[in-house]
Amino acid sequence: MATENPLNQFVIERLIPIHIGGVDASFTNAALLMTLAVVVVTGFIMLTMRNAALVPNRWQSVTEMFYEFVADMVETNAGHGSAPYFPFIFTLFAFILLGNLLGLIPYSYTFTGQIIVTFALAITVFIGVTIIGIVRHGFHFLRLFVPQGVPIVLLVLLVPIEILSYCIRPFTLSIRLFANMMAGHTMLAIFAGFVAVLGIAGVLPLAVDVALVLLELLVAVLQAYVFAILATLYLADALHLH
Repeated sequence: MATENPLNQFVIERLIPIHIGGVDASFTNAALLMTLAVVVVTGFIMLTMRNAALVPNRWQSVTEMFYEFVADMVETNAGHGSAPYFPFIFTLFAFILLGNLLGLIPYSYTFTGQIIVTFALAITVFIGVTIIGIVRHGFHFLRLFVPQGVPIVLLVLLVPIEILSYCIRPFTLSIRLFANMMAGHTMLAIFAGFVAVLGIAGVLPLAVDVALVLLELLVAVLQAYVFAILATLYLADALHLH
């Protein structure tokens, strides 16, 4: 019996065809889940903080813990002067986290498993921190590519390496998230296919699939955290030229 291609879950499907001139601007399943992620995060925060009290209830406590977690991450890793950029990091973390978690719902769609989405997020971070660094330090921003305490003769080799490592940041940042989401969901689909094919003998693949779901829950949270914390570290470089 043939099984469905496990990569079919990453196919982008047009839900509402929209063509503007020669541009395909259709509303897709990926766009639907991205919209849903924004609505869920925004709605949850608004509802839980609508009647905020000095002594919080359980839902207000969840929102405040989430807020404090991200605020502490930004302050610890980006240091002094990073507070104005907290809203962006908070939004980035929440958006990626919801995207990862929503993708675990059966028959849903994992938009963080699309390289174009993760690259768009990564290039936004890259361009943003670069602009911040240039505006804050001007020409001195170039010191970021000159390691301190290194003999001048070695700078000829190290400066190009530093520039290259800086320029590949959006690629490594986007590929890390995309690859983890795609690999995990592909494995889930493969073992689920074994269960469907083997029937009663598919107990072992089913057990593996359950374990993989639990692992993917951990990976979903961890990858959102890694993406956000790397963004704060890049911000720290722009702010303090570490």
